[in-house]
This record gives sequence, structure tokens and C-alpha cells, in this order.
Amino acid sequence: MLLEIKNLDFSHNEENSLFRNFNLQIVAGKVVALAGESGCGKSTLLNLIYGLLDRQKGEIIFDGRLIFGPEKNIVPGESDMKLVAQNYDLMPYVTVAENVGKFISNINLKEKKEKVTELLQVVGLEMYADVLPKYLSGGQQQRVALARALSVLPKLLLLDEPFSNLDFSRKIELRERLFNFVKEKNISLLISTHEIQEIMPWLDRIVVLQQGRLIQNDSAEETYKQPYNAYVAALFGEINIFTDEEKAKFNLSKNIWYAPEIKISADGQEAQVLESRFSGNHYWNKVLLDDKPLVIYTPGPISGQVKLQF
Repeated sequence: MLLEIKNLDFSHNEENSLFRNFNLQIVAGKVVALAGESGCGKSTLLNLIYGLLDRQKGEIIFDGRLIFGPEKNIVPGESDMKLVAQNYDLMPYVTVAENVGKFISNINLKEKKEKVTELLQVVGLEMYADVLPKYLSGGQQQRVALARALSVLPKLLLLDEPFSNLDFSRKIELRERLFNFVKEKNISLLISTHEIQEIMPWLDRIVVLQQGRLIQNDSAEETYKQPYNAYVAALFGEINIFTDEEKAKFNLSKNIWYAPEIKISADGQEAQVLESRFSGNHYWNKVLLDDKPLVIYTPGPISGQVKLQF
């Protein structure tokens, strides 16, 4: 087991307990997402794992070694673990290439240059090697920090919202390069994100937090298909929630339905279309099933009366 958290307690103050008796295990070589709403504890957990915060109780064991916070460890972190937080901590007066090469040995300068070039290609910044970070956008600085963390080939890489400052096209480009690189180098990855759907194809597991509690820890497919509750399901997009009475009334197989799961069918249950709006690769529709408002996605616009298949 690469990382093990046992009976963790943590609070920001005496009146605000975030984690209580929290347990989690991360297997070596896996890509794991931390998901949940803002304030659920994702960033705090990463900081605890890295040793930037002191826990009140429990143990954090990384690669067989206990991790301590600043009370017992003046210089936080482990050589085989790196954290890329939302404050990038770059050296402002040296170039991007020098920032990326900060942790790479100078014994073989030719080899170091090649490694820096490879890492800049991974994050799509090879054209900015000689630029100072202060002239880069927030998203570009974020990618420099990521390349620097990858430079030591850590056993565990902790990423806190690594795509938050990137436009959509850059996200697509970076995520594939990043996940391919960590898989190739057998780097374990724990990534905090609000955009779980965008990285699902690369995930081995999804750990869902709600107010400091671990409420689901399954594969990406299991988490999507069998969400523990509506809170988990809503992380994947728009949902429709039916009470047990409504489930029985409409003869449904489950209480929670994703908007794309409800289809238009000739032999379905009749509903009234209230709105139909273009939304890129689908149309977003609000419909009324008896007195129950629902959101459904369709390939084209709809109007009037339709029949819904669940």
C-alpha cells in the first residue's frame, strides 16, 4: 500500500471539525480522483497528506513512513511525493526551463536539458522555455508547476485542481499527455477536481468527500452507475430525483436519473415540453411529466407532447 490514512481527525478550529475517524488507502500505480463540492475537504486532505498541516489524531503513512506536519517536520514533504497546489510557488526571476529543472541533478547537463524539454512538451510549454514565469498566464504558470513536480518522477503526485485555469482546448491537450506520462512512469496520482467527467477515462477510482466524510470509494464506472446518493450523482451532471412514491407512480427502476438517460420513445410516458434549447452536442429540455418537472437531453429540438422512456 503506497498511502494509508488511518483514523484521521482534523479541524481548522475547536468548533469546526472537518475530518473525523477518516480512513483511505491508495494503491501504487493508480490514478485516483478526489471529488466533492467546494469546502468538502479536498484541498485540506492533500495538504495533510503532504505535511503542510498538523492532524489532531490518526496516522498518515506514505511508502511505509509516517508523515508529520509542521509541528514535527520544519521542511514539509517527502522526496518521493510532490504537491501542485493552487498557489504555484514558482521562482519568478528565473526562466520556465530553470523552474522545471530545479529538482533535476546538474551532474549531466545534457541529460538535464533533455528531461526539461520532455517535461515542457508534456505540459505544452516548450516554446516558453526561456520566458520568465511572471510573463505567463495563470494557466501557463500552473503547467510550469506541474512539469516541475513531474521532474523528480515522484512515487505519488498530488494535484489540486490542475486544470482549473485552463481553457477547454488546453485541458483536452494537457490531460491526455499528463495521464499518459504518469501511467508510463508508474506514478501514482491523487487529483482533486470539480470536473470529474472530463477525466473519467483515465481514473482507476473516485473518492467522493462530503463535509469531510468519505461517502463513496469505487471505480469510475461503479460510481457513475451506482452513486451512493444524489450528491454523488450530481457530480456527473444534471440529474432528476424521484421520491419513492414517484418511483412507484411512474413504474421506475431507480430514484435518480441522469438527464441523458431519459429517452424519447413512441411507447413511453406522455410529457409536456416546456423548453428546448440548443446546447452544443445536444438539446437541453425541460419537460413536465404529470406535475413533475424533468431535465432531459435530446439530439434535436422537441416541442409539444412527447413520450419518455426510462
